[in-house]
Amino acid sequence: MASPTEPRSTPPSLSIIVESNPSDSRISELGIKSWPKWGCPSGIYKLKFDAEETCYLVKGKVKAYPKGSKECVEFGAGDVVVIPKGLSCTWDISVAVDKHYKFESSSSSTS
Repeated sequence: MASPTEPRSTPPSLSIIVESNPSDSRISELGIKSWPKWGCPSGIYKLKFDAEETCYLVKGKVKAYPKGSKECVEFGAGDVVVIPKGLSCTWDISVAVDKHYKFESSSSSTS
């Protein structure tokens, strides 16, 4: 029987999705070139995502360790990455990151 203090696995709904090397038409379709840019040096960063983020790495190499999971998700230059709202994770950045990003608006509705 599992102990109540034992860390749980990250729920599938909080999984990081990586789309490796999308085509130029996919990059255009997403409008990536118009998104703001952000960068940071190599290092280890604890992050919590209060909104879903989609980003495109121009440069960099990251190992993301979702909180409560023993596995990591690796992504880097040329990848489109979707990080779900509510995810807490640690980024181990081995090559400085330069990325385009956008956050999903919480005001969007599906009605």
